[in-house]
Amino acid sequence: MLRILIADDHAVVRQGVKKILVEELGDVVFGEAQNGAEVLELVSGQKWDILILDISMPGRSGLDILKDLRRENRNLSILVLSIYPEDHYAIRALRSGASGYITKGSAPDELVNAIKKILAGEKYISADLARKLPFYLDRETEQSPHEKLSDREYQVMCMMASGKTPTLIAEELCLSVKSISTYRSRILEKLELKTNAELIHYALENKLV
Repeated sequence: MLRILIADDHAVVRQGVKKILVEELGDVVFGEAQNGAEVLELVSGQKWDILILDISMPGRSGLDILKDLRRENRNLSILVLSIYPEDHYAIRALRSGASGYITKGSAPDELVNAIKKILAGEKYISADLARKLPFYLDRETEQSPHEKLSDREYQVMCMMASGKTPTLIAEELCLSVKSISTYRSRILEKLELKTNAELIHYALENKLV
């Protein structure tokens, strides 16, 4: 019997994923986590065949948790299921040790196929990302300025470039507005930019939003 741990801070998402997988995979034992701390606790205390991990949860980001999990449990298969487009986070997630990346806008069949492929010992990326992969790899070789950002800085940058206010970003990431302001300063410094308008232009030019 498969043992699948679903980590997402929205109960409706966890229930939806469970419904899809029960219909397609049959008997499955599920575990649920709402934040990174719960993920680490459940992974350390029990054995799972696969973890379905959201990137954006309260507290530490999913990418931070992913790196911790990879250091502590290299045999755990991890599928990142995120609201963010592949262009934003897929490469970072795979580089951090994810077995695959899929967006929440994907069809149920794609979620099931991704899990089956990962459980078979393979990596999963969508056909669209596979076509774009050579471009991303070439761009990484050139070391674009945004590649110097930490995962949290990158996340804040994408949210800022999408037009979200510091207050909204702080609420979504469970951080203070002051912390977001500090991240903004670091981001602008590393990208050698001065204003939010320049940041948005940079993000659009590099197809980050």
